[in-house]
Amino acid sequence: MTESKKTSTNTEQLITEHLDIWTTAIEQKSSSGRGSSKKFSLHGIKKLRELILELAVRGKLVPQDQNDEPASVLLERIAAEKAQLVKDKKIKKLKALPEISEDEKLLSLPQGWTWGRLNDIYDVRDGTHNTPKYQDSGYPLVTSKNLSSGELKLDGAKFISEEDHFEISLRSKVDREDILFAMIGSIGNAVLVKTDTDFSIKNVALFKYYLRELSCPNYLLYFLSFAEVQFKLEASGAVQSFVSLGKVRSFVMPLPPLKEQQRIVAKVDELMSLCDALEAQTENSISAHQTLVEVLLEALLKAPEQTATPEQATAQFQQNWQRLSEHFDTLFTTTASIDTLKQTILQLAVMGKLVPQNPNDEPAAKLLERIAAEKAQLIKDKKIKKQKPLPEITDEEKPFELPKGWEWVNLASLITLMDAGWSPACPPEASPNNDTWGVLKTTAVQNMEYREYENKTLSEAKEPKPQYEVKVGDILITRAGPKNRVGVSCLVQETRPKLMISDKIIRFHLLEVGMSERFISLCLNAGVTAAFLESAKSGMAESQMNISQDKLKAAPIPLAPIKEQHSIITKVDELMALCDQLKARLIDAQTTKLHLTDAIVEQAL
Repeated sequence: MTESKKTSTNTEQLITEHLDIWTTAIEQKSSSGRGSSKKFSLHGIKKLRELILELAVRGKLVPQDQNDEPASVLLERIAAEKAQLVKDKKIKKLKALPEISEDEKLLSLPQGWTWGRLNDIYDVRDGTHNTPKYQDSGYPLVTSKNLSSGELKLDGAKFISEEDHFEISLRSKVDREDILFAMIGSIGNAVLVKTDTDFSIKNVALFKYYLRELSCPNYLLYFLSFAEVQFKLEASGAVQSFVSLGKVRSFVMPLPPLKEQQRIVAKVDELMSLCDALEAQTENSISAHQTLVEVLLEALLKAPEQTATPEQATAQFQQNWQRLSEHFDTLFTTTASIDTLKQTILQLAVMGKLVPQNPNDEPAAKLLERIAAEKAQLIKDKKIKKQKPLPEITDEEKPFELPKGWEWVNLASLITLMDAGWSPACPPEASPNNDTWGVLKTTAVQNMEYREYENKTLSEAKEPKPQYEVKVGDILITRAGPKNRVGVSCLVQETRPKLMISDKIIRFHLLEVGMSERFISLCLNAGVTAAFLESAKSGMAESQMNISQDKLKAAPIPLAPIKEQHSIITKVDELMALCDQLKARLIDAQTTKLHLTDAIVEQAL
């Protein structure tokens, strides 16, 4: 076996023998921000695609054939054709590019290959740099925005007149099988033109052929996709990155013999199809796994059969929970599944399913009597104002039957005061120390998490308002902002001094009768209460919504006996710690696989 064939065989084995690594090396995305709903990236398959392209342009993907016409001869034939086109005045003669230096030759080329600058191999042009007048119809004007995921997307393109299109086409007429390459903004995204539709281009490089028979368009396409990273590194521009036509034309390319180009394309196509199949299979597997997890967890939340006794319902739940808990390690193997488990635990907690009820516990009805007495005393002492009573929660408004000893109440029944803060104009920097007043941003309030460092320094020109200072025991909830940031709440369990709540944050305190602040905070973040808050949001657009104090006060709370509240929190802490352990092990395993993937790529090269 020749060295060339041996290298190609080893490379293919390297790809196929590590399919389990390629498909299981998954990188979790940040759950914050906008964009794709996918919370993961198939890192292994992405690296495999990159590896295939790099092996292709290094000459390691297919064996060389000594009978192939050398690329040096091919380059001579292309040069002759180019000279003839200049002579016939079909293209302009350009200033000769400098010879390729040894420093530019970054790779050791296989036998039969040669180096060439892109403009020596292809007719490289670009579109207009001006902005023609747009109109309702006419000829599409393609920009970098119309190049995406290997496709030319004319939908959404603006239209220009026939006159402008004709003028641009004199410089850069696009034909089928030409290749487009974005030169500004999202540099790259090479696309092979597969349409006969007439259109013009702006700030887009155009690759044409001096003679189609001397070119393999798909090989150029794959090379440009590989070289995209280098083009971005060489880009200029402070506001928006761009790569000049001169840089594109002078870019150095390893050129294989034409027949080998064709073999490379065939092999790349084959392997990219394999990647497509692996990607679809992996995504389907992840989706099916998540569906299974959701079905199993949903079973825990289901109401028991109407004919079931409380004892039978409890026994059924405990059986389902036991069955699930025995398979935690095998079921909860993704970040999404662990997050779903966490949310289910919280929901079970506020439904009274997480810990068994103790008939000896003082029922919540007795707690409510003490709450009413405490509130009446505070009103008498003029520490709080008497509030208009809210209507009782009707049976129709109760989504499920609470355990014995629990009661449905409105949030207003459990609290003393509710207020919002102050939002003066502040510099963007956070308060540097405990002696400098700051104002909390809404991002200080996360789901069941308080972040004191999310604040802005109060301007020295403004006097602080200590009545708005956040204290331990405050329950905070965001009242205004984007939809996904309204109704977010947390309990302040510890905080530094001299931080004020803003007017976009509502604050309230529970009556001091022994209730668990953490339990009430938990209710606000799960189950019926969380669903109520979601429905209570209002606004003209999702980017700017709000929730009123009156709506918040009306939120239904499933109130457990005091002792059970504390038992629930203890159990939640235990199970959340277990979830965090699962997630930590998962992250460690994923990190190992990511490193292993990178090591395989390095070995292959």
